Parts: sequence; structure tokens; C-alpha cells
Amino acid sequence: MTINRPVVTIFEMYGSGAAEVGPAVADALGVPWLPQVYSSEDLEAAEGRGPGEDSLLSRILATLGRTAATSDVGVYSGQLDQLDAEDAVRELRAQMAEGGVVLGRNATMILADEPQALHVKLDGPLEQRIARGAAASGIDLDKARARQARDDTARVGISQRLFTWDPRSNDQFDLVINTGRVPLDRAVQLILQAQRLKAGS
Repeated sequence: MTINRPVVTIFEMYGSGAAEVGPAVADALGVPWLPQVYSSEDLEAAEGRGPGEDSLLSRILATLGRTAATSDVGVYSGQLDQLDAEDAVRELRAQMAEGGVVLGRNATMILADEPQALHVKLDGPLEQRIARGAAASGIDLDKARARQARDDTARVGISQRLFTWDPRSNDQFDLVINTGRVPLDRAVQLILQAQRLKAGS
């Protein structure tokens, strides 16, 4: 399937400003904005559920995974992972059929075969990201620091487990922006320029 309207995928390391950048890019391109499936609050709640010996990633997938409800009928975890991945691919391709700007959702890999899709990563210095996350959510720095460790670990882990890629590597991205040095409004303009250039090619 080739999508004929603008497509931008964004992967964000916690606190890099995607909640501000993404909607602004979508608005400028005239396409829908798709935020993360699971918020920081969702991941925080999932961490406190399940047996204590379970890994954070296992708890999150068991609590939030779309196919987790089938786990009580003898389906093993590898099959659940495959079903979650297949569901994610189908859902995202359907949602992006008319273009869009999407945050997370492993869209970088799912839409890697779309020739005009622009794949962006937002990152920055750790302490700056923590401070931005705290300010954006109205929480203190200690809670933001815990949220950063949880979010970055969980989102990378889900990508590795379901789609066998590591978003900490920049290999799959067209554009990587350090929002600790580039103001968010400039980041929006950089993404729009890069999108026009890639679509034009």
C-alpha cells in the first residue's frame, strides 16, 4: 500500500517535546495526529500490577497488550507477541491510509516501506529531558526521573520484543533532532522542510 498524503513518524525519548512538535507538524501538513497508544501514566500504572518477580516489560505487555486477554487459554507468550505485532501493523496502516503524523506505535518500522514517509527521532540531554517532562506533566523532578527511566526502558523493550529493532540506534531514522539545543518551534520547521524534501525526491 502506498500512502499518497504526507506521513511523518516520530519516536521520542522521554521529555523531548513530541507532544508539542507532533501536533504542530500535523496541523501544518493538514493530516491527523496520532499520539502514543500508551501514555506515561498507563506505563506507570502497569508497573504496579502483576507478580513482583515479573519484569517491567512483561507486566506492561500483560496489562496493556491488545491480545493479553487470550493468555488464560493456553496461548504462549511468543504467540501473544506475534498477535500484538500483527494487530499493531493492521491498525496503524488503516489509521494512516490518508496520511498522518504518528508518535511511537513502532510506526518507524511498520511504515518503513513507504517511500515518502519521513522518520524522525527526537532526543536530547537527559537532565533537560527530565526537566521538560516534569514541566509538561506538572510533576516534580524525582517523579519525572522515575518516569523517564520507565518510559524509555519500556518503549525500547516493546520495540525490540515485538518488532526486533532498537530505536536507540539512529539507523532507521531520516532525521534526528536534539531538542535540548533546537527550540521546539524550530524542530517543527526542520521536520516540515525535511518532509517536503523527501516527498519531492
